[in-house]
Amino acid sequence: MDNPYTARIHLRFAKFCPTKWGQLLELCRKYGISDATYYNWKAKFGGLTVSDAQRLKALETENAKLKRLLAESMLDNAALKDVVSRKW
Repeated sequence: MDNPYTARIHLRFAKFCPTKWGQLLELCRKYGISDATYYNWKAKFGGLTVSDAQRLKALETENAKLKRLLAESMLDNAALKDVVSRKW
């Protein structure tokens, strides 16, 4: 979901509420997605606007970056503790 077009597609699918199971399967086949993907998108993007979805993506990206930085700092900290604990 890097661009507004993809966000709009996800939101369009999430807001679509078929009245019959066959309509959902037909729509999913037409766009090449599974019904599980539809329900995942609906759970994630159901009540969002395009700007909300873009903000969500930005926050997820920032969160991933912060997690990566934390993991690196924890690894550095563990390496320093290992060096300090050795007897010379």
